[in-house]
Parts: sequence; structure tokens; C-alpha cells
Amino acid sequence: MRDQTQTIHHPAQRNSPPIIEVDRVNLWYGDTHALKDVSFDLHPQEILAFIGPSGCGKSTALKCLNRMHDDTRGVRITGTIRMDGADIQGADIDPPLHRRKFGWVAQKPNPFPTTVFENVAYAARLHGLTASKADLAAHVEDCLRRAMLWDEVKDDLHGIAGTDLSGGQQQRLCIARALGTKPDVLLMDEPTGSIDPIATARIEELMLTLRQDHSVVIVTHSMMQARRIADRVAYFHLGALVEIGPTELMFESPRDRRVADFIAGKFG
Repeated sequence: MRDQTQTIHHPAQRNSPPIIEVDRVNLWYGDTHALKDVSFDLHPQEILAFIGPSGCGKSTALKCLNRMHDDTRGVRITGTIRMDGADIQGADIDPPLHRRKFGWVAQKPNPFPTTVFENVAYAARLHGLTASKADLAAHVEDCLRRAMLWDEVKDDLHGIAGTDLSGGQQQRLCIARALGTKPDVLLMDEPTGSIDPIATARIEELMLTLRQDHSVVIVTHSMMQARRIADRVAYFHLGALVEIGPTELMFESPRDRRVADFIAGKFG
């Protein structure tokens, strides 16, 4: 068995350069070493799935990409993350503008307690992305259409509250809201972990469609979900990224025994 800090990198098989490059990132929560020399690339128009046992660093690594740890007390990070070639921790990087490049979708749907329209319009208003009411309305419609929700809510955009939708609809609304900043990357932390199988299938279909215009990084505990939707899979174990590669290769012939045992359900 390989040392857990020595990651196995299979070829990414991508023609375009990566949009994000993570290089030997370590993270500590106080004295707890939560990420250990994590390195990987994220390419345009790909879905990258993070898998591994609970508490192994998947969500921690996800939050590094859009600097969500900035205000977490006691966190220390070393290593480098580059986006479009620029160090995201560089002195010339404005954190709010950096975060605008990302859409975030959490495990539990968390729509704002306001109308469907206002949920999606919030980011565009906040960042001044539209020039007029007509532009804003068109932007909201586009986001809802891309989240496969428009036809279900179009007749009552200003009347129904986001919190009054079904669980699956709420999660698609949160995805529409995440699209509101016109992000380059969607970060999804177990986005189907609290919704039913039918709603899960719609979210998975949606992710495959959104991949045409965005990179997607998803944390998932479902091995079948990772296999259905991911272009590549990254396996985390005790804070280390053990192995990363094309999905079928990772499922059919991983090189590290821990990956094979986890996928087979022997632990986790």
C-alpha cells in the first residue's frame, strides 16, 4: 500500500488547460491537520467527484477553492491554488470577486424566505450584473430555465415563496440562485443528500447539462452517483487525496487498495 500522502494521478485526458490548479495544499484547524499535500487540477466542462469516508477532507477541500475558510477561526493553509493562472491568495485578489466565480449548492436546500424571483435575482442585484428591470427579469428566467425549474414556477414567480416548493424544487431553485452570479465553477456539497430518488435523478440530469458551460465539483457519498455523472473521481482518505483519475478506471481498476475497498463497501 502506498503512503497516503503520495497521490496516484491518472492522466486527465483533457485537451484544454485546467481552470484550477491545486498544488500541495495543507490545511489545519488549530492543531488538526485536515488536508495533507492535496494536489489536483480541474478542467473546463468536467464533473469532478470527491469521494471517501466521512471526515476525510472532501468538503474541506471543496471550500478551499472559493476561499470559504477565510473567516474560519484557527484555520491555517499552505500550498497554492491557481485559477486561470493566478494565485487565489494573491494580494491582488479581491475575495468577494473571486467567490463570484463560484456557485455553491449545499446538501440541504436553503432557499431564502422570499419569492422565487427574489431568490434568483439576489446575486444579480448585489453584484450589479444587470442594467435594467427587463435585463434582470431575463436573467432570472434564464437561470430558472437552466435549472429546469422555469415551467413549474413561471406563473407565480412573485407570489410563491422558495420555501413553499417541494424539496427537489427547492434544490433546483438553489442551483438557479447559484447560477445567478454567472459562475465559472459550481461547487456542490452532497446536493442530493436530503432529497428523494426522483428529485435526485433530476438534479443529476441537470448537472450533466450544466457541464456544457461550467466545471462542476461535487462531494458525494453515493458511489453510483459518482459513476453515473462524474468524468473523474478523486478519493480522499484521512485528509489526503489518495488517487484521482477517470471514473471508469477508478471504479474498475484503482491502483490503491483503499479505493477498491471503499468502492466495494468494505468501510466508510
